[in-house]
Amino acid sequence: MLPSYEDFCTRVAEVESQMKAACIRAGRPAAEVRLLAVTKTHPAAAAEYAARYGLRAVGENRVQEGMEKRAQCTMPLAWELIGHLQSNKAKLAVAHFDRVQSVDSEKLLRVLAQAAEAQSKTLPVLLQINAGNDPAKFGAEPADAPRLLELALTLPALRVEGLMTIAPLSEDRDVARRTFANLRTIRDTLSAQFGVSLPELSMGMSGDLAEAIAEGSTLVRVGTALFGQR
Repeated sequence: MLPSYEDFCTRVAEVESQMKAACIRAGRPAAEVRLLAVTKTHPAAAAEYAARYGLRAVGENRVQEGMEKRAQCTMPLAWELIGHLQSNKAKLAVAHFDRVQSVDSEKLLRVLAQAAEAQSKTLPVLLQINAGNDPAKFGAEPADAPRLLELALTLPALRVEGLMTIAPLSEDRDVARRTFANLRTIRDTLSAQFGVSLPELSMGMSGDLAEAIAEGSTLVRVGTALFGQR
C-alpha cells in the first residue's frame, strides 16, 4: 500500500539526508548526486508524489506499466526506463520514455536508433554494463563496452549520457563498492579512449547508495525506501 504523501515526504528527506552524508564523506558536493524515485509496481499516485515533492524524474521497469502511469499523471515529470528492454518494445519505449538506462546490446542500440529516427527524436540513453560480473544481472560484459559505445556514437538519433549498473545481491558491502568502482573505471577509460564526456553514472539503490556515492554515482535509483515494499 502506498504511504501517505506526508509519510513519503519524510522518507524522501531521510534518503536525501543519507545521500548528503555520503557526499560529505566522499568529499563531493551534494548537488552532484540526484535521486531517481523508482515507481515500478506502485500506482500512478507514486509518480504524482514525486513530482509534487519536486523530484524531476521517476524510473520504471516495464514499458507498458510506465506508459499507463504516464498517461494518468497530470504533473510534469521525466520518465526513465531502468528495466531490461526487449527490442520488440523499442518503438514504444522511444515514444513514451525520456531516457532509456538499460541499453545493453548492439541490436538494441540499432533498434532504438531506428525508432528514434522514425519519430524525429534524439533519445538519451545509458549503456548498462554488468560491472559486477553477475550472471543474474542484465548488462553488457565490461569487455564489450568499447564496442557498444563505438556503435552508439555512430547513431545520431541516440545520445549516450553515461553508464548504468546494478550491483550483485550480497550482504558484503564491498561487493557493491567494487562493482561501482569498476563502472567508474570503465567510464573513465571509455571517455579517454573515445574523447567523449560520459557524465552520468547511474548506480546505487536503497541498500547501497552510500557505496555508490563513494565511488562516483551521479544518480541513485530508490524505490523501497520511498514507497515501501511492493
